[in-house]
Amino acid sequence: MSNLDPEVQTRIRVVQPLYQRLSLILLGVVALFFVMYVAKPIAAPLLFALLLAILLDPVVKFLTRLRLPRVIGITLAVLISMAALIGLGYFIGTQAMHFGETMPELKSKLLEMGEKAQGWVQDTAHVKASEVDDAVDKVKEESMQKGGALVGQTLATVGTLFGFLFLLPVFTFLIILYKELFLTFLSKLFPRRDHDALDDVLGQTKGVVQSYLIGLLFEAVIVASLSFLALFLIGVRYALLLAVLAAVLNLIPYIGMMVATFLPMLIALATKDASAALWVLGAYAAVQFIDNNFIVPMVVASRVQINALMSIIVVMIGGAMWGIPGMFLAIPMTAIIKVIFDGVPDLEPFGYLLGGGNGKKERDQGKKSDKPQPTH
Repeated sequence: MSNLDPEVQTRIRVVQPLYQRLSLILLGVVALFFVMYVAKPIAAPLLFALLLAILLDPVVKFLTRLRLPRVIGITLAVLISMAALIGLGYFIGTQAMHFGETMPELKSKLLEMGEKAQGWVQDTAHVKASEVDDAVDKVKEESMQKGGALVGQTLATVGTLFGFLFLLPVFTFLIILYKELFLTFLSKLFPRRDHDALDDVLGQTKGVVQSYLIGLLFEAVIVASLSFLALFLIGVRYALLLAVLAAVLNLIPYIGMMVATFLPMLIALATKDASAALWVLGAYAAVQFIDNNFIVPMVVASRVQINALMSIIVVMIGGAMWGIPGMFLAIPMTAIIKVIFDGVPDLEPFGYLLGGGNGKKERDQGKKSDKPQPTH
């Protein structure tokens, strides 16, 4: 080994046993999750800024082609994106204030419905009124206790939100500004023979993130339009606000739309009747069906090839680690990880596990390729 040429020695690859490779990969994953969990206050806005920077990169390039200085182009792109987010928040906030003005009316109608439901329980189940009152008082007491904890969590969330809104534009600006620095760092980190593979992985990562985020924007517009049309035809109050909330909550995979369905059903039940609430349920189920079977496959999932099982698992992991921000980040970050896995030979099986396809067909093709070919 020592008599070999140094260049030849560098090309010799030491093959580790499978159990060693799996152990190192498992330790790396556990360490990554631990660091991400501990570093949530910084890591969450940093990852959101990374996704936003990738999305804004074509905008910055367009502005620089207009002969604007790069710093000014980056500033304009970040300001436009922040203005869009602030505008959306302002619209939801003002509409929510108008909605709050009718809360006494909604409260009185909900209390009336509660009394009717209480009477129905007494007549149907032959339960004494005192027992029903005790159960209601117990629920109220537990709700007050949970409400106090919810207020504390809300205040903490508001504080985190203000910190997030401050860090997001700063991180986004700096990531775009120092993009070449990061690319040079990666090129120095890997040997020259791997630069082509590195460029391919970076290009695919950029394409996946951009197509996914642009697809989400189109999906949000379509879901908001369909939800508004349905609520308007049913006659539910605050149809525009509820439709926008549905589009925003729908960005949270699998869970957001279920949460978004409850509020318009409650408002329809309080302001109209039970049939209107059922119509809302049917309309949102139809919107979700259209979204899952037509919009997502054509607009969102065309570049993010992650199977349904892994999607649910990573969303649950993201929610357990970071709550709602983690649930939103789960899919795009998993898509990036899959691109990296697909570009590294030793990690390619894990990339296939995240995506998947016709496993039996590929196994059969692999067996055929392993068989010795007949010589002529």
